[in-house]
Amino acid sequence: MSETRAGFVALIGEPNAGKSTLLNRMVGAKVSIVTHKVQTTRARIRGVAMEGQSQLVFVDTPGLFRPRRRLDRAMVAAAWGGAADADVVVLMIEAHRGITDGVRAIIDSLEERATGQRVALAINKIDRVKSDVLLALTKDLNELYAFSETFMISAEKGHGVQDLRVWLAGEVPEGPFLYPEDQIADLPMRMIAAETTREKLTLRLHQELPYQLTVETEKWEERKDGSAKIDQLIYVMRDGHKGIVLGNNGETIKAVGKAAREELEEFLGRKVHLFLQVKVRPNWLEESERYDEMGLNFRDGNS
Repeated sequence: MSETRAGFVALIGEPNAGKSTLLNRMVGAKVSIVTHKVQTTRARIRGVAMEGQSQLVFVDTPGLFRPRRRLDRAMVAAAWGGAADADVVVLMIEAHRGITDGVRAIIDSLEERATGQRVALAINKIDRVKSDVLLALTKDLNELYAFSETFMISAEKGHGVQDLRVWLAGEVPEGPFLYPEDQIADLPMRMIAAETTREKLTLRLHQELPYQLTVETEKWEERKDGSAKIDQLIYVMRDGHKGIVLGNNGETIKAVGKAAREELEEFLGRKVHLFLQVKVRPNWLEESERYDEMGLNFRDGNS
């Protein structure tokens, strides 16, 4: 029996280069989403794809851009952190945009940061340019950086994606699988969905409820039309907190639900029906079940 391989793949590039589309195309129906524990890194592991005897674990990296604010700097640091921890890096470029200042900045950073890693170039949206433009762009990019391989792809239409996946499968290190082979999308997706809603609540409420709420995905129903119905509970500690989460005439909870639903739809690539309910639970911080739902060890909180 052939040796198994497994490793981390970081997709990097400017915002809107097509990383999420490529990721969804790579993992297909076998999408399996897992998260690191909160303490380790901001870069999330987004999806797991199987190719032959290889397991490819894709690391999510925010789009790289010139940071202006503290949040921007944190996002860019997270992106490079994800790339640094990966076995293989794939730089995605949009064919029709060519070599922008942002692309040059990323390539300059690769010279410093990608030490000992294989870096592939994936030129995306190839259907938007003529072949002579594409060949010239490929030549210019490979003169700027010594890419291990170059792939011309359309993440949206699937062109060239299988070639890239097969190459990645041969590049990750030999070793046992990092996640169960049949881990598809149930519990991890429930956790990601809960985390998405919690993040939207945090962004909306800022410092009003820093650690005093949690979100659980109570039910996840796959519907015949391909959509998903997701029921979530938001636990708060006091009645006053419930009012803050709901907002005037339910305005806050509606906005949070809309933002979370839109992000989940983009992530899953399908329609989502999201239903949120707020419950007061004064002692949720002391309930081990809440920690299990967040993927944390209740005992770790005893220190």
